[in-house]
Amino acid sequence: MGNNMATYNKYKSFLFFIRKFKVTEPVSPQDLEEAFSKFTGGGSHMSADELHRFLVEHQGEEDYTLLDSEKVVEKVLKERKRCQESVKVDQNREHEITLDELFRFLLHDDSNGPLKAEVHHDMGAPLSHYFIYTGHNSYLTGNQLSSDCSEEPIIKALKRGVRVIELDLWPTYNKHDIKVDHGWTLTNPASVIKCLESIKEYGFVASQYPVIITIEDHLTTDLRAKFAEMATQIFGEMLFYPGTDCSCLTEFPSPESLKNRVIISTKPPKERFKSNRIKDNPMLNESDSSEEETWGNESPDSNKNEVETEDTNGSDRDEGNVSACECDHKPYQECSPDYKHIITIHNTKLKGCMKDKLKTDGEVRRLSWSEKTLEKASESHGTDILRFTQKNILRVYPSAMRVKSSNFKPHIGWMYGAQMVACNMQGLGKSLWLMQGMFRANGGCGYVKKPQFLMEKHQCDNEFDPTRIQSVKKKTLKVKVYMGHGWSSDFSPTHFDKCSPPDFYTKVRIVGMPADVAKKKTKVMMDDWFPVWDEEFEFSLIVPELALLLIQVKDKDPGKDDFAGQTCLPVSELKHGFRSVPLYNKKDVETMIQEE
Repeated sequence: MGNNMATYNKYKSFLFFIRKFKVTEPVSPQDLEEAFSKFTGGGSHMSADELHRFLVEHQGEEDYTLLDSEKVVEKVLKERKRCQESVKVDQNREHEITLDELFRFLLHDDSNGPLKAEVHHDMGAPLSHYFIYTGHNSYLTGNQLSSDCSEEPIIKALKRGVRVIELDLWPTYNKHDIKVDHGWTLTNPASVIKCLESIKEYGFVASQYPVIITIEDHLTTDLRAKFAEMATQIFGEMLFYPGTDCSCLTEFPSPESLKNRVIISTKPPKERFKSNRIKDNPMLNESDSSEEETWGNESPDSNKNEVETEDTNGSDRDEGNVSACECDHKPYQECSPDYKHIITIHNTKLKGCMKDKLKTDGEVRRLSWSEKTLEKASESHGTDILRFTQKNILRVYPSAMRVKSSNFKPHIGWMYGAQMVACNMQGLGKSLWLMQGMFRANGGCGYVKKPQFLMEKHQCDNEFDPTRIQSVKKKTLKVKVYMGHGWSSDFSPTHFDKCSPPDFYTKVRIVGMPADVAKKKTKVMMDDWFPVWDEEFEFSLIVPELALLLIQVKDKDPGKDDFAGQTCLPVSELKHGFRSVPLYNKKDVETMIQEE
């Protein structure tokens, strides 16, 4: 790559004349030139040994060996021969690389990404010690009211590393079989067998760590037994459950001990039937509470102030498929023991005031709240929530009002230790990008170890308020946005502007704890497919463990700026040095071709 190399793209303007715009290839940054000079002793070529020192000392690639560096040099030299570049190389230097070749290696090579590709967190702690990549209504192909139900969204989610899949189980029309459906809506059902088989086939393609199936159960006793038979036959030894003589756990097992295993989580059937008989049958209780509950002064003896913890129009509702006559005339029925015993993580809702609901004594369990319930509870019970999530699992799901499958900001749950922040994976937008950014950590395995401060017991000694967390020692993140490339190959010359090349700029954001949120942006580079910004930004962080670096590139326009790519990265896992960062489209696919 020479400094004088240039190509030309043509743009027709008003059909009267042709304008030509010079498109110059990017050259290596000055910072890289200085590093090259340092490790070569001012030479014009870099040997494998010098490259090894550069990668270890400057790039922080401590696992790189001299043999790895020799392979890099060999790869670069093969590329040189393939391109047949007229590069004059001294015979004594023919096994060494130039500055431009090093630049191209750093710019294009897949091994120079910003994050570690391997799992490197301690995976031996209980499940409650991790944030877990969680889907909401995982079977829906689109909106929450009228889209199709299918196994395809489940497959896509699993391929992306999602570890928690939600299934809503309902009786079929004739009551003899089971379907997966979003109840009380216009969605078309999916086959429960196809969904389970898809989980078995694709569950461990992206990650070896456990897949958790959360079930919204609307089944009769017989159908629960039928589902238990389906699950045990389809999953076989993959299905993990404690066993018939142990219905509850006092501590969750670890992800490491559950590799390639499937876990089922739902409300235990005995509790479900008791609550369904009176409260959740719509024919018996016309004033069924909505998701937006009324909050008042709490009293342990008052049911009026009980906070609903399930979505009455969505996930984890307490509704069963029991008719009014069944509730009035039939005694309580014990459910199939097979069904009861395959439930490993119990979704249990305790009665009473909020403190009672968040008790941490005895068996571990899961609690499901809507985003609104969490927001309200956190106003006065932040410490109780944190204490609960140190041992138990809290799942937070989107409001039932998000009919277009939008998502809430996941930090609402993460900063209180909520492990399962559920996301509509078929949606679009920044909240989904943040979720995807968080779970790029730890090799993309779907489990991210929670920050230590969320697990410390002393945090519960006083009122916990994550918005007021102060750090004795702040950390500083420095990010230099040097240049961008690739748009000219992914887009037509007139995609962004019909009469000229694009005017790109980059927005750099920190999203995390309230005190860490910050926004910066580069200057606009006019008429350039290969923008070189070369701008450095500095961020002071209190909780880098929860901070995400959100990067967006846009084309400046007089009206609305055009989207040109995005990525989101966990700050605590960023590698230092010169890094090539891939950009994704709005659906988080590594191509800039949009599917609007």
